[in-house]
Amino acid sequence: METKELLKKVRKIEIKSRGLSRDIFAGQYHSAFKGRGMAFSEVREYQPGDDIRSIDWNVTARFNHPYVKIFEEERELTVMLLIDASGSREFGTRGMLKKNMITEIAAVLSFSAIQNNDKIGVIFFSNKIEKFIPPQKGRKHILFIIRELIGFVPENRGTDLSEPLRFLTNAIKKRSTAFVISDFIQSPVAGSFPEAHKGPSEANSKNLQQNGINSGLPEETLKIAARKHDLVAIRVYDKREIELPPVGMLRVKDAETGEVRWVDSLSPRVRSVYSDWWRENDRRLNEIFMKTGIDSVSVSTDEDYVKPLIRLFKRR
Repeated sequence: METKELLKKVRKIEIKSRGLSRDIFAGQYHSAFKGRGMAFSEVREYQPGDDIRSIDWNVTARFNHPYVKIFEEERELTVMLLIDASGSREFGTRGMLKKNMITEIAAVLSFSAIQNNDKIGVIFFSNKIEKFIPPQKGRKHILFIIRELIGFVPENRGTDLSEPLRFLTNAIKKRSTAFVISDFIQSPVAGSFPEAHKGPSEANSKNLQQNGINSGLPEETLKIAARKHDLVAIRVYDKREIELPPVGMLRVKDAETGEVRWVDSLSPRVRSVYSDWWRENDRRLNEIFMKTGIDSVSVSTDEDYVKPLIRLFKRR
């Protein structure tokens, strides 16, 4: 992408994201993501009704009069964006590509964080850590993040969600609020989709479902990360991933493995396996999010992401 075109896109994203974060998300974000502790502010004279446990005995002894410590909530947060940079994000049949929606959501969250004086950092991942941007503050830092969101080209195209979760746990020592923005589709096992010209057998159907579920979210790694950080999952998907249209023979290519297959979309059983996998994987993901106490929201490429994000903030 040429520099002029990149800067034009950065400016467009900045104007839209900054406006949304200022006009819509400012109060919602502030109340949804609070500081994680109390910081000492000052001492003042004891007043009737004050908790005696807050008395500062050193100051009281010095002035021969009771004084209490006043604490304020630590507002400053460290916000981390875990951005899926795998090949599957380049899909989109309605509205926009998944990667474009991921970029806009990440930009809005970035401006919301910076307006609340929070630090923000980014982890780009595929089936490895592609790039790490340490958390910082400031508009210059935000614009750098947006440029990377738009123009970053990963080395690999696969997906391994355990990699960014491990990296987050090990690299970010202070508790953070971490948004995992992904389609949550792991790199599939080769041959997991039934060959359409043969017709999907019961064994192949079962194999597809098992591979889809087992190659999903790494539950144990997620639990470990969730104990240390406040994790929020934002799932971006395209409605064509839910249902295969009956349009005849399709030559399809897996965006992450490069595997090419012919699929008979007129076959009811092929379409059934396709939609059954999505529903089961969706059920399994939501089950894991609930078990680990992780807030989550799903956003389709053909809908406005503002309302789903506001619903997410209000639930917290």
